[in-house]
Amino acid sequence: MHQSLIHIAIVVDDYDDALDFYINKLKFELVEDTYQAEQDKRWVVVSPPGSQGTTLLLAKASKPEQECFVGNQAGGRVFLFLTTDDFWRDYQRMLSEGIQFVREPQEQDYGTVAVFQDLYGNLWDLLELSPTHPMASRQV
Repeated sequence: MHQSLIHIAIVVDDYDDALDFYINKLKFELVEDTYQAEQDKRWVVVSPPGSQGTTLLLAKASKPEQECFVGNQAGGRVFLFLTTDDFWRDYQRMLSEGIQFVREPQEQDYGTVAVFQDLYGNLWDLLELSPTHPMASRQV
């Protein structure tokens, strides 16, 4: 059997603001932006550059009960883990784009990591795994 995760939905308050952040600041690629008339919403999918794995579905909060989850997808924990083949290159570029890091870079047994916030406050790890880490062969 072969299964994989294709999308992870992240609740946003505005499609265009979210696209601006993910495409212009994080340098993600736009995979799809399709209007769905029957539901009066957009199907907006982005992906890290060069990634062949899971994508992000930018899902606009459409009900009041969804709005409280914008920026709080994981209850204050790190929500997503963005791996890279060059931590320091991406860290410096992200700083130059105004990305806010809430935990400074650290060398850990598993690799180099720092925590940043997306435009809504969700926490992400920027991570370059060590070559000996079990997931290193799946990285980037």
